[in-house]
Amino acid sequence: MNRNNKDRNAGDNKQPVNQHVASERPSAKTFEDNEDAVIDDVDPTDDGSVEMSELESLKNLLNQKEEEIEKEKKEYLFLMAEFDNFRKRTLRERTDLIKSAAEKALKGILPIIDDFERGLEAIRDTNDAEAVKEGMRLIYNKLIKYLADNDVKEMQSTGAAFDTELHEAVAMVPAESDEERGKVKDTVSKGYTINDKVLRHAKVVVAQ
Repeated sequence: MNRNNKDRNAGDNKQPVNQHVASERPSAKTFEDNEDAVIDDVDPTDDGSVEMSELESLKNLLNQKEEEIEKEKKEYLFLMAEFDNFRKRTLRERTDLIKSAAEKALKGILPIIDDFERGLEAIRDTNDAEAVKEGMRLIYNKLIKYLADNDVKEMQSTGAAFDTELHEAVAMVPAESDEERGKVKDTVSKGYTINDKVLRHAKVVVAQ
């Protein structure tokens, strides 16, 4: 009888413990409610909004760069057209300048030609050789002065050291002394410079 009472008492003591554990165990409904709460906290549209915003920014940047490229392309074409016009204008002005200089040079020679024609007419009516010589000398001096006024100068070649930049050797002769070696012995055709540049090389005979 005592044993039965102990078993009954033991059973009575276990029942409240099971009830307490059962009360602390979460129910399936509680898990479902928590899961729904977590899902509700995550907005599925957030990632999509960020991607759309970045895409719009990239599109705007691309449009901006395309506009800049188009603007620079137009400026480049404009500069190329300006340069081509400048090149053509410069070439035309240079050509006109050369023509103008040639016209001016030839126009200055015309009065000298007139003097020659008058001299030839005078020769027919005179037998005075000295008068003819004097007339020729005056015309020659006038021509030399005209050349000097246009910066055309005569080279002094005879006796100078042979220089390939100024002279053209047409003959070689034996030198009479060591001092004459490599120098111009005689000038066959005079050389001229214009603005300190060679207009015509002097044709010379060089001693060696």
